[in-house]
Amino acid sequence: MTDALKRLSEEGVAIWLDDLSRKRITSGNLAELIDQQHVVGVTTNPTIFQKAISQGDGYDQQLSDLAARKVTVEEAIRMITTADVRDAADILRPVFDATNGQDGRVSIEVDPRLAHNEHATVAEAKQLAWLVDRPNTLIKIPATMAGIPAISEVIGLGISVNVTLIFSLERYRAVMDAYLSGLEKAKERGLDLSKIHSVASFFVSRVDTEVDKRLDSIGTDEAKALRGKAAVANARLAYQAYEEVFSSDRWSALENAGANKQRPLWASTGVKDPAYPDTLYVTELVAPNTVNTMPEATLEAVEDHGEITGNTIAGTYEQARADLDALEKLGIAYDDVVQVLEDEGVEKFEASWNDLLKSTQAELERLAPSEG
Repeated sequence: MTDALKRLSEEGVAIWLDDLSRKRITSGNLAELIDQQHVVGVTTNPTIFQKAISQGDGYDQQLSDLAARKVTVEEAIRMITTADVRDAADILRPVFDATNGQDGRVSIEVDPRLAHNEHATVAEAKQLAWLVDRPNTLIKIPATMAGIPAISEVIGLGISVNVTLIFSLERYRAVMDAYLSGLEKAKERGLDLSKIHSVASFFVSRVDTEVDKRLDSIGTDEAKALRGKAAVANARLAYQAYEEVFSSDRWSALENAGANKQRPLWASTGVKDPAYPDTLYVTELVAPNTVNTMPEATLEAVEDHGEITGNTIAGTYEQARADLDALEKLGIAYDDVVQVLEDEGVEKFEASWNDLLKSTQAELERLAPSEG
């Protein structure tokens, strides 16, 4: 084992775990990861909960109680998932207190079927914040066109947000703008800006998956040479955008009023292509004031053989821009790639949510008390 996770933390990268289950909570595993592997936050999504609830019997008691009460499947899911998030938030509370609210956070996603409905997303975010009722929660809102104004409104209500499913640099700038607008609304309402936190989840590995597929179909040596470069280049240019926005006069006025920067969070950091190092999307995206949320396999890979060599984003912007430009020259349109990825991302989370509905319904029926 190396001290890579410790070094990563020292470089200003917050290590979050991209997974949660009741077993992880009750077995002490989450507390152990916090204590021994520098984990300071947790992210969840519909896929993670679908997997957790469909495996093992950790949820049987609660499902049995919910079945006895004849609750709807949607209500059952919200009771189960918010219970897990509440318990994880309590385990992470000492980290939250020690970092003045920056870390020690647990994210929970609004119903992905609402991704294109601004008003329903705001209502759901308010409901989730009320249900979990922990200061160290982040409500996840997708960065769809409808999600952007919802983010601004929710931040303006003083609710901390994890903006998810960001693929494009243009959309990322819109997300940062929505955050600043939300803070300005919160300030007008007299809210304490220092209590509002946000991360912007910029997805990484899926960019390479989509671009590499297109490069492979071109098949030239020039195309092959660009495999595995798009995702890191895209994320590095996102960090450049972050540096610009959070050094602006508009930001300074908010910072002087107590506001916190919205940190870039590298999501989808598990490597999909076995040809690439399994630590690629961690070691190549090291920079201060970032978050890297990792599936456990990636966390273990970094701990075992990750090489942390300091800041790997500084000084890379010119090369990153050249890499993306080279893709355009080959006919791989950036705007098309990121739109496909956003559409797929929403569809995948909707599909996982529908699977979650089905498997939870089946469990409620299995555990329902016999009439009589």
